[in-house]
Amino acid sequence: MSFLSALRRRPTASLNAWYRAGPCRSLTSSSSVSSDKSASKPSTPSAPVSSCGEGTVLEGLNWLKGQAPVTALADDQYPPWLWKLLEPKVIPDDGPGGKGEKIRLRKENRKRIRDTQFMKTQ
Repeated sequence: MSFLSALRRRPTASLNAWYRAGPCRSLTSSSSVSSDKSASKPSTPSAPVSSCGEGTVLEGLNWLKGQAPVTALADDQYPPWLWKLLEPKVIPDDGPGGKGEKIRLRKENRKRIRDTQFMKTQ
């Protein structure tokens, strides 16, 4: 980690408050919430599990005035590619001059440019 990356700006306070509060709240009663916690453990490790249960109100997703609250669906009703979005991208290591090296060089160049631009503002 470079010295400059430690000085970069942190996320805004409103975004941090959103993360602390959580983007969803449940419509169900408190007795069913406790049963959801025991049922949230997947029987197979490859089964996708969302952070919000079915019927959970998702705050901030209804943009139109007077629109009904947006609720979460069951995990099997979402497309399978949705559960792969958070997995890290696998970059092939195909030797010198390959795609992996080009991506690595591009990343290093962008970081170098970012660092020099940051130092020019100081």
